[in-house]
Amino acid sequence: MKPRSSNVKSPAKAPAERVVKDIRRQTRRHFSAEDKIRVVLDGLRGEDSIAELCRKEGIAQSLYYTWSKEFMEAGKRRLAGDTARAATTGEVQDLRREARALKECVADLTLENLCSKKAWSRMGATTNEVSRIREARDHQNRRAVAPVGQAHAGPTRHPSSDILPLV
Repeated sequence: MKPRSSNVKSPAKAPAERVVKDIRRQTRRHFSAEDKIRVVLDGLRGEDSIAELCRKEGIAQSLYYTWSKEFMEAGKRRLAGDTARAATTGEVQDLRREARALKECVADLTLENLCSKKAWSRMGATTNEVSRIREARDHQNRRAVAPVGQAHAGPTRHPSSDILPLV
């Protein structure tokens, strides 16, 4: 009896086909933007038919029409004043690096600003200056806030060791 022919591929053939597809994928021609523009403009000139142009360039007609459509859409957007475009991966990475550097710069300047403000606010200050400023204010009986190191003026009379210094 003759074995039936089936449409199922043999297991030895499947990996070979996969290898061939991978090789074709890796050796596929890549066209630069200039090449695509040149081909589309040649097609728009109309000197040769699209089929003949595609045969000369070694591309499928569907690929030519895809390029032509993208070319026309980009031209419309540009003429309409839209200059935005998709950023490349390298541009995105450069922008992220620059943003990170700027954030670090802002953090450094903020820290330096705070330190200089503290230095200027404490110039000539003594440890009891805050207490003197509080005592000079017009608080009721000048006892609203106890000066540092003194007992609380309320009825409980906490010892000074229980009071946290404010400076």
